[in-house]
Amino acid sequence: MQISRLKVHGRAFAHIAAFHPEITALRRELHAHPELGFEEHYTAARVQQALQLCGVDEIHSGIGQTGVVGVIHGRSNNSGRMIGLRADMDALPMTEHNDFAWKSTASGRMHGCGHDGHTAMLVGAARYLAETRQFDGTAVLIFQPGEEGYAGARAMIQDGLFERFPVDAVYGMHNWPAMRPGTVGINPGPMMAAADRVTIEITGRGGHGAHPYTTVDPVLVAAHIITAVQSIVSRNVKAMDNAVISLCSMRAGDPAAMSVIPGSATLVGTVRSFSPVVQALLEKRLTELCQAVAMGFGATAVVTYERSYPATINSPAEAHFAGDVAQSLVGREHVVRDLEPSMGAEDFSFMLQVKPGAYMRLGQGEENGVGSCFLHNSRYDFNDEVLPLGAALHASLVEQGMPLAAVPQV
Repeated sequence: MQISRLKVHGRAFAHIAAFHPEITALRRELHAHPELGFEEHYTAARVQQALQLCGVDEIHSGIGQTGVVGVIHGRSNNSGRMIGLRADMDALPMTEHNDFAWKSTASGRMHGCGHDGHTAMLVGAARYLAETRQFDGTAVLIFQPGEEGYAGARAMIQDGLFERFPVDAVYGMHNWPAMRPGTVGINPGPMMAAADRVTIEITGRGGHGAHPYTTVDPVLVAAHIITAVQSIVSRNVKAMDNAVISLCSMRAGDPAAMSVIPGSATLVGTVRSFSPVVQALLEKRLTELCQAVAMGFGATAVVTYERSYPATINSPAEAHFAGDVAQSLVGREHVVRDLEPSMGAEDFSFMLQVKPGAYMRLGQGEENGVGSCFLHNSRYDFNDEVLPLGAALHASLVEQGMPLAAVPQV
């Protein structure tokens, strides 16, 4: 049996630690069989099988295409409360460069963000909750597809997730290699930024590179736009408001045609912010600036601004509660309650727009390199040591959020 080195308190962790090897085996099986967003057929089937073995009361599949929901009823339901726990299931379109036995068997697909671990932790919580039922209410376990750019959370919501399972609050967590195992991070506000896509299509007039005076060079216009855009955050956004604009792709001309000035160029990038007010400002200034720069050179620019994922904003009461639950497991000194927000994005944000809840970070990085490779790296792997802690954290949110009534002393 695996023995955890983590110093974790509580009945839930001790109970779950006893089947740590089974959770690890499931996690590694899922790692070896990664699937992209809305293609998680093997993963969803394996989750359903595991939930059946765990003895959950209800299993619902096909929500948001490949999503799965498990329902566990507590020992009583006097509270009428319902708490949701969410884990994402999808992998990334990248090639894995690890060489351990459970590396990806699928070419060009990899669990490079730890969703295999998230799924295994929630299955572990399901087993514990179904075996013990030490809560008053209903636990809803949400296994979500398509987090990596497919807005699977939105798809599940549009498919009636919260009408069918009207949870009072919903909680999610993500492993974080920058934090040590046995630590949990959270804050009562923004956790992840909104992620938007901007496409800038520049139209000029092509011609011969030896006679540029006969052209309107869109490459030159693109270069000036790239430079000018860097002024938006520094000169339009308050210093206390975080924002990022990164133009990450430029397409123009043909490398084989060294003397041909193309007629058009396209820039693509990402815009990150936390505030809807700042988000609207960035969209407005990008459009105005790009069009004005292009006009100054006699070209035109069409800006397409697509709002992809909203910012992930914890509700204060639920964030405070989640911090207390984490503290009951790992101690006050191992809970960071003012965790710095990340400019990355997360589609759990869609759930937090509909329901109160909180999103946490679970530390998994160690100095010896285990679990320390950062997310979306071809040599990343989930640190299996933290599986029982993550499962216990899920389960404890249910137990402490819907406690059984104390039995009166006679």
